[in-house]
Amino acid sequence: MPYKPIESYGVIGDMHSVALVGMDGSIDWCCLPNFDSPSVFAGILDEAKGGSFLLTAAHDGSRKQMYMPDTNVLLTRFLDAEGVGEVCDFMPIHRDTYGAYRRGMHQIVRVARAVRGAVRFRLACRPAMDFARRPHRVILDDPRGAIFDSDGIDLALISPIPLSADGAGGVTADFVLQPGESATFSLRQVEDWTANADLLSTPVNGEDALRRTVDFWRQWLGKSRYKGRWREMVDRSALVLKLLTFEPTGAIVAAATTSLPEEIGGIRNWDYRYVWVRDAAFTLYGFLRLGYTEEAARFMEWLSARVSEKDGPTGPLQLMYGIDGRHELPEVALTHLDGYRGSRPVRVGNGATAQLQLDIYGELIDSVYLFDKYGSPISYDFWRELRRMAYWVCDNWERADESIWEVRGGRQQFVYSKLQCWVALDRTLRLADKRSLPFDRPRVAQVRDEIYETIMTRGWDAKRRTFVQSFGSEALDASNMLMSLMRFISPTDPRIVGTIDRTLAELASDTLVHRYELGKGAGDGLTGKEGTFSICTFWLVEALARAGRLDDARFIFEKMLTYANHLGLYSEQIGPSGELLGNFPQAFTHLGLVSAAFYLDRALGQSG
Repeated sequence: MPYKPIESYGVIGDMHSVALVGMDGSIDWCCLPNFDSPSVFAGILDEAKGGSFLLTAAHDGSRKQMYMPDTNVLLTRFLDAEGVGEVCDFMPIHRDTYGAYRRGMHQIVRVARAVRGAVRFRLACRPAMDFARRPHRVILDDPRGAIFDSDGIDLALISPIPLSADGAGGVTADFVLQPGESATFSLRQVEDWTANADLLSTPVNGEDALRRTVDFWRQWLGKSRYKGRWREMVDRSALVLKLLTFEPTGAIVAAATTSLPEEIGGIRNWDYRYVWVRDAAFTLYGFLRLGYTEEAARFMEWLSARVSEKDGPTGPLQLMYGIDGRHELPEVALTHLDGYRGSRPVRVGNGATAQLQLDIYGELIDSVYLFDKYGSPISYDFWRELRRMAYWVCDNWERADESIWEVRGGRQQFVYSKLQCWVALDRTLRLADKRSLPFDRPRVAQVRDEIYETIMTRGWDAKRRTFVQSFGSEALDASNMLMSLMRFISPTDPRIVGTIDRTLAELASDTLVHRYELGKGAGDGLTGKEGTFSICTFWLVEALARAGRLDDARFIFEKMLTYANHLGLYSEQIGPSGELLGNFPQAFTHLGLVSAAFYLDRALGQSG
């Protein structure tokens, strides 16, 4: 089965993991039981060996996808003159009300329906455990379904249709549904099927599971406070952010996939199925803006556990963790997989874990400051850890680092990192004053002001009228547009206005923004090219709006909305032909959309 465009996929999930469903009805990506577990389907990374689960209408008619309104329940439709078929895909949410679904059992439910006319469907389920590294055997259990038995993880496909082994580790079936008929399939994951004697004997009630899952998503989305313009896109982004939240801990993963390339055929392929402190902190900010204080509180619990840990080689925090808080995420290249459209290597784990990224302290402490303001006051013990971080930043802000873009060409004196060090100290000062908390105010205020002056002198290019990527560099960096968003500088200050204009002139392709200039500065240590970085375009929108340039901001924002896929989803980057590139869907981009929409809508309302 040939590779499909990244933008052709929808996503379903249960806040433990997700599955990507193509417009042809094929699930080409799923890791079970968790986001960062080994894959059971990875056809998106190797069409021959990766594994997939196809459920599709056999005719050659047109195909369309949509979400059931206000949910993460996906409907794939197959339209033909002779008949119309549908496949409804979802992952039931684990709640106490689900007495039939034991905790720890994750499943994908697929309901095939004949809407008009008799429709022939084709099913082909071919798992490939552990990124196609772990063999399995197929056990047919007629008439209940099939078991895929491997060492450490088992799958059970419950089927109302007789299945046949295909001789290649999978099962197939062809069946016809008459108008109004449906057939429900459930793919369940357990550690050991032999210890679950009733695994195949308790078929899922598809309609009941669907109703409960729809109710869950609609009740959750109904708590959103956002009622402004572009509400449908904001709601979809909120649903994506919730989908990427690991329910047991409140941790938020950066994206659902690994190794989807930033350039087709290139090497910029990374594993994003972990918790970046930066991305998660910004996402917490997005949840707070939408009124989801419970999600923010859960993440704060996860964060509190991290900040109380013993300092590591990079200080009180490392830049990313596993969803369970683990520190070690060794990066391994899976050389037996071809990669998406030949984009090698496929990577599992992330070597950037060991990098020093000073900016994470500002992003984290700013999110804590906002949670204390809009959520609930933090505890004294948490304050002590924040205070310790602030003192550490005072002692370490002058160090070179790899910063937000995780360059692999050596540490530099990145302006963005200095900005966030300033944010870290500024917000701890504000928090201490607001709550009358014990703090060495004179020392921290002095260092904060020193950082400010250093950025203004060493990070500013007076000739080009722009802030630069690093001290002594002429390269631009889109992250500098966050200066006004972080309240470091007035949004109408000539320096940030000049930076915006220079960004439009040198980093923008039409209205899409590259994150930095490849080939300038010290470089990022990697070969090849990449697409425009989607969140940078949303940063530009918000910076323009804050500068009072509302017409420009709205035009760029509206144009950016057209680059979402047919379901309103974004990956990390956009390619030269408007195609989606990079891991998908990406929390950072959807957070940028929420933030830009929130501010722009408010600014337009005030201007009217």
